[in-house]
Amino acid sequence: MNTLDTPLTLPNGQVLPNRLMKSALSEALGDKNNAPDKRLGRLYSTWSRGGYGLMITGNVMVDRRQLGEPGNIVIEDERDLHALSRWAKSAQDAGVPIWAQLNHPGRQANPLALGHTPVAPSPIAPKLPGAKTPRQLRPAEIEEIIERFATAAAVCETAGFNGIQVQGAHGYLISQFLSPLSNRRDDHWGGDLERRMRFGLEVVRRIRARVSPGFAVGIKLNSADFQRGGFTEEESRAVLAALARERVDLIEVSGGSYESMAMSGSASPSTRTREAYFLEYARTARGLVGDIPIAVTGGFRTRDAMQRAVQAGECDMIGIGRPTITTPDAARLMLEGQADALTAHQLRYGMRSLLDRIADLKALDGVLDLSWHTDQIHRLGNGLHPDLSRGRLATTIAMVRRNGRTSFRAKRGGS
Repeated sequence: MNTLDTPLTLPNGQVLPNRLMKSALSEALGDKNNAPDKRLGRLYSTWSRGGYGLMITGNVMVDRRQLGEPGNIVIEDERDLHALSRWAKSAQDAGVPIWAQLNHPGRQANPLALGHTPVAPSPIAPKLPGAKTPRQLRPAEIEEIIERFATAAAVCETAGFNGIQVQGAHGYLISQFLSPLSNRRDDHWGGDLERRMRFGLEVVRRIRARVSPGFAVGIKLNSADFQRGGFTEEESRAVLAALARERVDLIEVSGGSYESMAMSGSASPSTRTREAYFLEYARTARGLVGDIPIAVTGGFRTRDAMQRAVQAGECDMIGIGRPTITTPDAARLMLEGQADALTAHQLRYGMRSLLDRIADLKALDGVLDLSWHTDQIHRLGNGLHPDLSRGRLATTIAMVRRNGRTSFRAKRGGS
């Protein structure tokens, strides 16, 4: 019977030392040229001592013209190879595998960082404040983006990362191709599910063809996007079955998008009580993926719930997101039995009755909470401890300084 401290051998032979994973959290710690700066090394050196069996980075974009937010790291070629190698080594010095999460924002691109119109499968704007209507991608551009993913993965291997994770969830470009709400194409890239999943599958195939067999290739996939008429659990299971034929090494299950933030703590009280938001879906997916391990991220807080999920074979890895920011050694505390539960910090705006009349209060709270956690990530990157007393005003001011007029659009993943 597997436990949290049981090593996990992936299909490609890579061994993860335990079953607790730091899932992706966008750090926004790139320099003015979108290269990793020293704060990232400091941040991941701190996390590397936290006892995790795997660390997955935040958004690494494959096109500097298309950023999710200011400060994204971008990999288009080997120009930043030295800085990337330093970043990878900062984790591996403690013996922890590190994978880079590769992503393209599509219509969720940050207008402030872009300065021009975002691109997407179809010209349909997301239902987010200030969102622009994207330009529909031409077939040749789709092929170019697939190649960009493959190039970024090859650079990551050269830089010394142990693998990559393709971001196929949370409303980013691959997720946009999958959803009938954002993909209204009638060519080879849209229409029925087989054509809507083609883009994501081609990304995985192209990456696998460009990297060595021992380099891990994982993917993050939505169980659903939780929007009426959108990507469903039935469709998601069909995509999982197709991915199982593409030699992926780990599938991380999540859900939602920034229009419906199921991945960021907006679940119902009953769902939060039973912890893992997407575990029930993972159970139904187990028989579709063969020996490919499944990670579940979203809602896990207690050691007992994590242990039960792994022991029962409901999932193989437990993804931990936001608690790793305020408790950088969260995995070690769980593994050594020094803590029974992880604390989830959540910040909300005041004057709720007034704000609720003029704005989407849930969306405002979500953005505030994301920005508070970003502030804590930046403190860790600067060699400081988290500031749990940081309040709403300081968080809002920092948020506006970082993102300007796009501040009130939720942009960061993780749970």
